[in-house]
Amino acid sequence: MSLTARFSCLSDYDPDALSVEQARAFIRSQLTPVRTQERVALRSALGRVLASDVIAPFNVPVHDNSAMDGYALRHADLAGSGETRLRVIGTALAGKVFAGSVGTAECVRIMTGALPPAGCDTVVIQEVVKLDGDQVIVPAGQRAGQNIRLAGEDLAAGKPALAAGRLIRPAELGLMASLGCAEVSVYRRLRVAFFSTGDELCSIGTPLADGEIYDSNRYTIFGMLTRLGCEVLDLGVVGDDPATLEAAFRDAAAAADVVITSGGVSVGEADFVKPLMAQLGEVLFWKIAMKPGRPMAFGRLGSRGGGGDGGDEHAAWLFGLPGNPVAVMAAFYQFVRDALQALMGADPLPGVPLLPAVSSVAMKKAPGRTEFQRGVLGHADGKWSVRPAGAQGSGVLRSMSEANCFIVLEHERGSVAVGDAVHVQLFDGLV
Repeated sequence: MSLTARFSCLSDYDPDALSVEQARAFIRSQLTPVRTQERVALRSALGRVLASDVIAPFNVPVHDNSAMDGYALRHADLAGSGETRLRVIGTALAGKVFAGSVGTAECVRIMTGALPPAGCDTVVIQEVVKLDGDQVIVPAGQRAGQNIRLAGEDLAAGKPALAAGRLIRPAELGLMASLGCAEVSVYRRLRVAFFSTGDELCSIGTPLADGEIYDSNRYTIFGMLTRLGCEVLDLGVVGDDPATLEAAFRDAAAAADVVITSGGVSVGEADFVKPLMAQLGEVLFWKIAMKPGRPMAFGRLGSRGGGGDGGDEHAAWLFGLPGNPVAVMAAFYQFVRDALQALMGADPLPGVPLLPAVSSVAMKKAPGRTEFQRGVLGHADGKWSVRPAGAQGSGVLRSMSEANCFIVLEHERGSVAVGDAVHVQLFDGLV
């Protein structure tokens, strides 16, 4: 079934008023991840996606060990009620085996990570005992087996430690290092080609002529793609000429898994773009009920001669983004980011989390579209509050730079009063 036919089967289909959620769901339903794998050194795996399960070659922990500094003892030696006196006969250190034997009414000083001496099944933390010469006084209420990490309780030998599809973050690097992994199998990097369209655009480093502006979109797109770990191909600025545009699209589709453009998808600009897309592939032109970022194109371009992977094996996916700088970034983060991660082979993500906050100002909004206002989130008087970050025009990059979140005003929502609850999407994550 063609892309157009699949999309037409959606309930409430309306290309002139498509909701944000409908667009997200349809895009995600069409994508198939890349499958080509490669082995890379562990330190080169950060930001990549695991292509196969990582199997634990041994138990983690390898041996039973103490989870705390304290005293290792036999729980059977403790009195049923009241305190118990035990004689300290030595110290067990991490990385060394305690060579002595522990008799009745005896215990061993033990450090975190040390192996409990033979026969000891419980560790009492040092903070609760009292010292009296070479003896310790242990209070009542200790549980058998407490404060001992058992062999294999974190990872069991022969079981998956990490599953294919996991995005490799610093924690995953450390986990694989703890298993002795020097190399790891990952999916190849996603290849993404991008260019800007418009006769008015000028590349930086070139003096501006009358009526020209510097092209900022290629730099924001480059930054967003680079942070995702894509292999990026910048094809520059392409003028508003059908032949030049056709050549650019063909070159991009031949070189990449995904093609991203900015500009050229609004009603007037698309007069020659639509027939060009029909010639080169299959593309849907949408007017999404959102602000900023309403016009967008999504589809497939051209043949790459077969044998490729990722999506349709004969085509590159296309995302035609609006021309205004903030609209480009809003559309990328709401649609393209998750699509690229899906194509990379990463496990499906729920998208950027929506976090609650209180609006510190009133905001006008009409129901019937989702708005993504640039916001500044702050914390005061025990609560999170948010306000718009300056002018909200779709060409005002300064307010995007000053913001630390999107204020997400839902499709059916109307205007916001001071003190109303709203949701925000943070720009930066912790890990």
